[in-house]
Amino acid sequence: MEFIYKVQGMTCNGCRSSVEQKLSGVMGVSSATVSLEKEEALLEMTSKLPLFVLKEALPDKYIITPKLMLVGSDKERDSAFAKAKKVPSKLLQLKPLFLIFTFIIGASILLNYKDGDWQPAMLDFMGLFYVVFSFFKFLDLKGFKNSFMMYDPLAKAVPSYGWLYPFIELGLGILFLMRLQVFTALVITIIILGITTIGVTKTLVSKKEIQCACLGTALKLPMTKATFIENTIMIVMAVIMIFNVL
Repeated sequence: MEFIYKVQGMTCNGCRSSVEQKLSGVMGVSSATVSLEKEEALLEMTSKLPLFVLKEALPDKYIITPKLMLVGSDKERDSAFAKAKKVPSKLLQLKPLFLIFTFIIGASILLNYKDGDWQPAMLDFMGLFYVVFSFFKFLDLKGFKNSFMMYDPLAKAVPSYGWLYPFIELGLGILFLMRLQVFTALVITIIILGITTIGVTKTLVSKKEIQCACLGTALKLPMTKATFIENTIMIVMAVIMIFNVL
């Protein structure tokens, strides 16, 4: 399938050649033909890639945007427009996130309901949260890093942080579940989720339509207020637990 994108920022044939070369090197792109005059890129792909993947391949001076035009048969065009009209609501897209939260909450309650103590249940919730969410990130580390740096301030400034983040989450999950260095884990939780929440807030305020990286790239979740609420819940729980530890 072939897709046309608008590419702005090219000023010469050298720019055109550079853009063509970089887009051709993107995994999933079979070929790329770039026109300097039309400011367009014709990409042949087996399936349409997320826009952030193409943006990541190009230097910041180039702006690439979809022209919402599929080159091919009339049947393919009609199919593409039909799919566009059937985009599920954000609430429906967030169903996997709600289900995961429900299962984690349920597991935390089942593990501790006999004791009637909410503190161990909170630690189990935080531990399970980190382990489960890191699992989805490990499915596609590179894809997660690319999505994460779209909104996390630290990942933007230090790209290697995006690679390390799933390992940090997994480590924190293990510490909470094993009750090791709990205070340190709580402090780290407040710091890393606080940084991410700043980026999430800026994204929501600017009304940018980007993918949330909380569950990696395996599940395509839009950035919504649910992401903000998810991070805030973890931060509030961490703060409560710190006061109880002290």
